[in-house]
Amino acid sequence: MDTQPLPDMLGLTRAHIRNRAELGAARRIVVKFGTQVVLDAEGRPALSRLYGLMEAVAVLRRRGAQPVLVSSGAVGLGARQLGIQPSGLSQKQACAAAGQGQLMSIYQEGFARMGLCAAQVLLTEDDFADPVRHANLGRTLETLLSLDAIPVLNENDTVSTLELERPAADRTPIFSDNDHLSALVAMHLDADLLVLLSDVSALHTQNPDLYPEATPVTDVPFNACPPVEVEGTSDRGRGGMASKLEAARLAAAQGVPVVLASGLVPRILERILEGEPLGTFFAPSASGQP
Repeated sequence: MDTQPLPDMLGLTRAHIRNRAELGAARRIVVKFGTQVVLDAEGRPALSRLYGLMEAVAVLRRRGAQPVLVSSGAVGLGARQLGIQPSGLSQKQACAAAGQGQLMSIYQEGFARMGLCAAQVLLTEDDFADPVRHANLGRTLETLLSLDAIPVLNENDTVSTLELERPAADRTPIFSDNDHLSALVAMHLDADLLVLLSDVSALHTQNPDLYPEATPVTDVPFNACPPVEVEGTSDRGRGGMASKLEAARLAAAQGVPVVLASGLVPRILERILEGEPLGTFFAPSASGQP
C-alpha cells in the first residue's frame, strides 16, 4: 500500500492538534457516519438526525473548513427497499447497489438545500494499493475540496467484496470496514481530525452492555492500551468497537487525532469542536509516525 499522503493542491497547513482544547482549530475534518447513525431503529433513513449532522457540516464548510464524509448505510437501506435480510455475498452486493443511490440522494438533496454540492466517491482497495489510482484519488478529492464540494465516500460494495466478507487467511485487507477506510482517508489527506460517529457513546473499560460497572474512557494518550473489551459488532453495522479502536490507533500513529462519539447525541459535531468532553479523544503521535 502507498503510505504517502495524497497530494495537497490547496497548500493547507496542518493544525497539529494535541488535545481537546485545540479541536476548534481543525480545518480538514474527516467524519464517519456509522450505519446506526444513518438508519433509525426500523432500518429507515434517520432523516432528522442526518439533516442535523449535514447542517453542522455545512456550517463548517461556510466557515472555511474542509469536511469529508465517509458514510455507511447503503446495504441497510437496500435491504429495506428489497424486502430481504441479506445472507449471502451476492444478496449483500445487491442491497448495496439498491441502497447506495438512496443514500447519495439523501446527501445530495440535503446539501443542495444548504447551498452545497455532495459528490459521491466510491472506493475499492485498488484505489489505495495502486500508485496511479491512489494519485488520481488524491487529485479528485483535492479538486472537490477546492470547489467547495462535500465528498461523500463509501466502499464500492457492488464490486468490492472485502468489506462484506471475511478476507482469506493469507490475505491482509487494506480496509475491511468504513472505520478503517475513514482512518486511511484522514491519513492520506493529512487531515486535522477524524471523527467516528456511531451509536457508541465512548470507549469503555468493559462492554457496558454486559458490565454495568464499566466506565467511559475520556482520553487515550498515544500508544496507551486501556483495558477494554472490544468483542462484538452491531446488528446492522459491520465494524464494532474492535474496528473503531484499530482505526483510531492507525490514524493517531500518523499524527491525526481521533474522537469516537455517539452520532445520536444532538449537536455532537459542534460540541466536539467546542471542546466538550464527549466520547473518547485519542491523542496523536507527536512525530506523526508509528
